[in-house]
Amino acid sequence: MSANPVAGIALRHRLGRLQSRGGFSLLELLLALALGLALSGVMLQGLLADGQTSLRLSRLVREKDNQRRTLALVQLDLRRARAVSPNPMAEASACGLAGRLPVLHLLTQAAPITYSVGAAPSGIWRGQVLMRCGPAFGLDGGTNWASASQNRVVIDGLAPAPDPWQGCPSLLALDPGASVDLALSSRRAFSACLDPATGVVGLRLAQEFGSGPKRHQRIESLQVVAPAEGAGP
Repeated sequence: MSANPVAGIALRHRLGRLQSRGGFSLLELLLALALGLALSGVMLQGLLADGQTSLRLSRLVREKDNQRRTLALVQLDLRRARAVSPNPMAEASACGLAGRLPVLHLLTQAAPITYSVGAAPSGIWRGQVLMRCGPAFGLDGGTNWASASQNRVVIDGLAPAPDPWQGCPSLLALDPGASVDLALSSRRAFSACLDPATGVVGLRLAQEFGSGPKRHQRIESLQVVAPAEGAGP
């Protein structure tokens, strides 16, 4: 008995429809691929953002610690100084400044100590630097007053064009105009101001680092230093 050709065609048509229902069309595959790529892009952006946040946070912690140690050194020199010059640009430094601005000039029992800000002495440093010209430190960490003056980088990565510092009077609890902007340093990354009546000094230290296209991270610290007993004007 021969098979019915019409029934065979109908059976193959039904099987074809069942097979097509179990697969995906080209349009569905393209849509799924586009959706997967979009989700992958979102996840990648999230990972990159987390990485940038972690970088900024770790840099903030590291550089804040560097700023703290730098200001502690400046404070130590200030408290051991006999006087702070109100006009550091007119003073003679014991070191060549190579065009850097002398912000602090301290008179001590031996050679003067000068803190200057400007271009780095070599390419190993990041951006502008703060340098200290003064007696060297001994192996015990104390100042060797008998040694020759040395000019050393204290901190690098200073902001090249920081916002002018206008907070000195409030930091020193003075009326506007009562403090001396030492060397007109309020426009520099290392700024110092002086209360001529008490000898109290206010300090601002600002660093800047690139953290992406057209994005910069600025880190700033402030310090007030009172002269040691018997020091000052």
